[in-house]
Amino acid sequence: MRATLGSMTKRLQAGFTSTEPQPADTRTINRELSLLAFNERVLAMAEDDSVPVLERLRYVCIVSSNLDELFEIRVSGLKAKIRQGAGDIPEADGHTPMATLRDLCARAHRLVARQYAVLNQRVLPALAQEGIRIILAPNFNAEQRKWAHSYFLREVLPVLTPIGLDHAHPFPRTLNKSLNFIVELRGKDSFGREASVAVVQAPRVLPRIIELPPKISGEPHGFMLLSSIVQSNIHELFPGLEVLGAHQFRVTRNSDLFVDDEEVTDLREALKGELSQRQFGDAVRIEVSELMPEPLLALLMREYDLKSDDHYRVQGPVNLVRLMSLPDLIDRPDLKFPPFTPSYPEALLTAPFDAIAKADVLVHHPYQTFNSVIDFVKAAVRDPQVIAISMTVYRTGQTSELMESLMAAARSGKEVTAVVELMARFDEEVNINWASRLEEVGAHVVFGVVGIKTHAKMCLIVRRERHGLKRYAHLGTGNYHPRTAKLYEDFGLFTADPDLCSDVHAIFNQLTGLGKTQPARRVWHSPFTLHSNVMKSVAREVAIAKKGGRAHIMAKMNSLVELDVIEALYKASEAGVKIDLIIRGICMLRPGVPGLSSNIRVRSTIGRFLEHSRIFYFRNAGAEDVYLSSADWMDRNFFRRVELAFPVLDKRLKRRVIQEGLKMHLLDNSSSWTMRVDGSYALKRRTDLGRRAVQEELLQMHSVKA
Repeated sequence: MRATLGSMTKRLQAGFTSTEPQPADTRTINRELSLLAFNERVLAMAEDDSVPVLERLRYVCIVSSNLDELFEIRVSGLKAKIRQGAGDIPEADGHTPMATLRDLCARAHRLVARQYAVLNQRVLPALAQEGIRIILAPNFNAEQRKWAHSYFLREVLPVLTPIGLDHAHPFPRTLNKSLNFIVELRGKDSFGREASVAVVQAPRVLPRIIELPPKISGEPHGFMLLSSIVQSNIHELFPGLEVLGAHQFRVTRNSDLFVDDEEVTDLREALKGELSQRQFGDAVRIEVSELMPEPLLALLMREYDLKSDDHYRVQGPVNLVRLMSLPDLIDRPDLKFPPFTPSYPEALLTAPFDAIAKADVLVHHPYQTFNSVIDFVKAAVRDPQVIAISMTVYRTGQTSELMESLMAAARSGKEVTAVVELMARFDEEVNINWASRLEEVGAHVVFGVVGIKTHAKMCLIVRRERHGLKRYAHLGTGNYHPRTAKLYEDFGLFTADPDLCSDVHAIFNQLTGLGKTQPARRVWHSPFTLHSNVMKSVAREVAIAKKGGRAHIMAKMNSLVELDVIEALYKASEAGVKIDLIIRGICMLRPGVPGLSSNIRVRSTIGRFLEHSRIFYFRNAGAEDVYLSSADWMDRNFFRRVELAFPVLDKRLKRRVIQEGLKMHLLDNSSSWTMRVDGSYALKRRTDLGRRAVQEELLQMHSVKA
């Protein structure tokens, strides 16, 4: 197979390659390396001169944020398997955890080097040309040095606690992803102790980016980093001693939470206990400044029990995520993506319940405003005919009009039920707080099923009408989170379809009460029927193709890793089914392999907005079954989460989903990456009149014209 795949690769369409080829002798792509490939595609946005420069800076920062989570969760998991003695046991993709970790670290080092090169050689110089400059300590002039010293004494010094390392002062516990300095000293202190090394931790209450007065910076927009201010003034912490050097470092720790499903009696209390320890999990990575001396690095590596592959020397700040806030500090619309005003679904402008009772309403975020969802719930709160509101809560943000509306409904005497997912990664504390606030006003708060996350996005409203009680539902592919709804692409459906609403009601009852699962009328429901229905739908396309019929599968999602589905798609491909997959991130399926996946194309759209909707299309002999879902095709979504895939029944809306959610991506020739047989990705950018960019076209289609 290796020779065949090699010749196949040479025939693939040339383009911008985002990853190095992977070994092509297995049926699947390595999951972790596929995730790194996604971040390589994101970084390509920062390398694209046609992207506004402040947005290019955001993409550099997004890569850092994504890498943080990769190490906190995936790398820590690989290291755990190795510690448990499973490091040499091959996994589904043929890689052992040890081999995956080795390859991942090698690729991650190259990605980080490329990331800092983009920042230092392209993005920062481009910003400087626009009068936006980050002034680093070595470049301070006399006036800037004086300003930094004054700021340090006034705003920083009072909250710093230097820790000298000796027998009485062991190495301090450093928080996950916190900014720290290791300081090399010479001399004796007032107690006669020989000074050698100290550690200084920067409290998280301190801002990491400080804007300078224009007369100090000499630029319209000049900034200093906290790290530069501390480094240039760190001698103030060690009076009478010689500071030989001060070097930044940042440690990434295992941040996965573990709650024993069998032992836990109160999930909320158990989770609170785990959260307090998240900041001090096992170290998995250390980032250090480029000029850190080897003896100091060796000391840190020993202290954190890390190996040579685990350290990353960087040419700049050790935490680029902190630069994410910089574009928001600068009023330069010409250096950002053009603003747009999302449209409001016309059907919902007045009397939303009457409109939904007449016909389903589809919204496509962020091109159409998420305010339609917020207003739907607010209307239910105000409406005296509404007697009950139920909603799932996965990610909503620290401030949320939706949660405030639920509390207002409870205070007004309506029956309010919130299924709050306490195990939403990195939002656990926020959700605990919302659960407590909802309980305080009398809402019914439940936490779903221990060990199975409630990831479905659904809201059910019960209204008393002339002919009896009537149910209305909102079902979505994305979170009830107003901020991310402006950045993530998702679909939402408002419906009063009796069967759909009955299914949603049954699922809420299942989550809040006890009992056996009843057959659903319309929805595919994980962890019970979603996987089997996907498999049946693929098998049906195979049967149609074998009879000589036209068979076609299109699917859009964040990740594709579930092996049974992948194998089913391989069989469908070789049976003659045409398969188009739009996978933003991880894809373990290997497309274009003769005799295995020759009829499968995989694309990945990377653009201004994060592609987040999940859409499943099966041609079904012309019936064209279309489902929207909260679930990726992953083991966890199929078997360890409560998920929904709900059909789009209205033919007009179905055509919209097929066109806007699928076909426009397949026609994109500007922001759509094609996956090659070897696991690499290629992008052809057209700049002529034949250019197609799906997100730009949808903005033109839906946003309000000025």
